[in-house]
Amino acid sequence: MAEAHVLVFPCPAQGHINSMLPFAAALLDTGVFVTFLHTDHNLRRASSVAGSPRLRFLSVPDGLPDDHPRSLGDMMELERSLREVGAVRYRALLASLSSAGRPSQDDSDGVDDDQSFPPVTCVVVDGLLTWAIDAAEELGVPALAFRTSSACSFLAYQTIPELVELGELPFPACGDLDEPVRGVPGMESFLRRRDLPSLCRRSGGTGGVDLDPILHVFAEATAHSREVRALVFNTTASLEGPALAHIAPRMRNVFAVGPLHAMSSSAPAPASSLWSEDDGCIAWLDCQPDRSVVYVSLGSLAVIKHDQFAEFLSGLVAAGYPFLWVLRADTVAASKGQHTTPQESIGAVGEDKARVVAWAPQRDVLRHRAVGCFLTHAGWNSTLEAAVEGVPMVCWPFFGDQLINSRNVGAVWRTGLDMKDVCDRAVVERMVREAMESDEVRSSAQKLARVVRRDVSEGGSSAREFQRLVRFIKELSMEGAKSDHQNQG
Repeated sequence: MAEAHVLVFPCPAQGHINSMLPFAAALLDTGVFVTFLHTDHNLRRASSVAGSPRLRFLSVPDGLPDDHPRSLGDMMELERSLREVGAVRYRALLASLSSAGRPSQDDSDGVDDDQSFPPVTCVVVDGLLTWAIDAAEELGVPALAFRTSSACSFLAYQTIPELVELGELPFPACGDLDEPVRGVPGMESFLRRRDLPSLCRRSGGTGGVDLDPILHVFAEATAHSREVRALVFNTTASLEGPALAHIAPRMRNVFAVGPLHAMSSSAPAPASSLWSEDDGCIAWLDCQPDRSVVYVSLGSLAVIKHDQFAEFLSGLVAAGYPFLWVLRADTVAASKGQHTTPQESIGAVGEDKARVVAWAPQRDVLRHRAVGCFLTHAGWNSTLEAAVEGVPMVCWPFFGDQLINSRNVGAVWRTGLDMKDVCDRAVVERMVREAMESDEVRSSAQKLARVVRRDVSEGGSSAREFQRLVRFIKELSMEGAKSDHQNQG
């Protein structure tokens, strides 16, 4: 029987790696070999210690200089460069790995050649990297698409062409953002214009029908998923059953296998952070009373204005709870007339009341007894991590699927509050206090946590789906091996 060897290739962004590395770790527990493919730039930044003889890390170039910021504003440049430059090396590497199991001499830099890997039998590629999926199939390697965002956002992206045809998109930024969105199956009565990705909004009040080029990438990648052998979501039916039910009939196969980070494993998942985590914040939390701390993090991409930072800080101080705030060096955009850094402003609050770190071990923070609520950008990983730990959320979504996730938190699961399109100190104060003090919100969050944990436990819906996915991958491996044997004969 052919040994299954899966190449896992995420989009080179922190949130995508956070989702797909636990997937790779879960595959290891089933006896599958895994090659995890970074970009050269990210492999140098990541703590890529395999921790298993069946896991290795390889990389391809993204085509950008090492000092390039690779920020949200550079997304289209990164996408183009990776598609044009990285695709060539990716194709050559995959051709080598699928025939021999180990990279050729030209592609073996940084690889432990003492490891003996069978040929790659399947690839699981980030659904946004459509060219990587197509290249694999052209080489005869079965390809599956993995979407790291929510199923609800996928459903919205899936209907973008129809929404354009209906005249729903793009809509004026200054229009009625609370107007319901027609044409999204199962979500017409739930979804408002303000809940769609901000890319759907025109910059002007009237005129023009062109969509943001980044939105085109998401929409085209979503349409491309109809052709792949299977589509994998890091979600569970308990969270997104209706969306999954509407997506499945248009796809060949759909697997809902999340939250993957909460899957039981015989060994800890490899570290996924591209930033150095400040473990000192855990010691600070140890000194705080139970459920007394507001944890604040806007993720790996969001950049806010200095006046927005000031509103957040003022609201947090007024709420009266100690807070732990994750501030990357570039989280707050530089501003003229700014005399103190954001870190200095937070430091002035006092060490007993506030702690600022550049990056935090978020899963450890969220499960800490001292954390009472999570002020978050509502990225899908953060949303799932808070859901698993039963932590109430205050959501200030910034980009992409975050707006729909925030809507689900506030209006469907009722595990937190939706603060989108508002950045006002009084609103921050009020919502933080409600998230910290509302028995109803906390009860909903803890109830959902019990359901989601059951989903990933043995016999749960996600656990069963993952087992079905592994069988699917192993069957593809056997079919590929049989085909290779026949061709050789």
